Amino acid sequence: MHSDREQAIFEAGIKLGALYHQWVGTPISRESAGSVEAAIEKAVILQPYVEEITVRLDRDLMTQNIFGYSELSGLMYDVEIITRVGFAYCRARLCPSRGYPLMQIVECHEVTPGPDH
Repeated sequence: MHSDREQAIFEAGIKLGALYHQWVGTPISRESAGSVEAAIEKAVILQPYVEEITVRLDRDLMTQNIFGYSELSGLMYDVEIITRVGFAYCRARLCPSRGYPLMQIVECHEVTPGPDH
């Protein structure tokens, strides 16, 4: 049996991994980036245990190919997600670090339930 804290960490990691692999390679341009960011956020927030998600894509890395668009790459991601299981929260990120799209746990904490719980 896992603790709520461990499950919140797992959920954050699995959500970021799925997001990464699901969207890499998506045709994208500077003009469409906002729509893609919103689509990713709206898709991920539907999943269990996701409390918040913010997706930003680095438009400076969106260089056009001969057909006028780019492909979404891992280094374009700057994503922050907060998952909650029970009273345990996990904040995790996916962002470039030393030329690699690194996923990392930023913080985890548990809140004490109020008198009604």
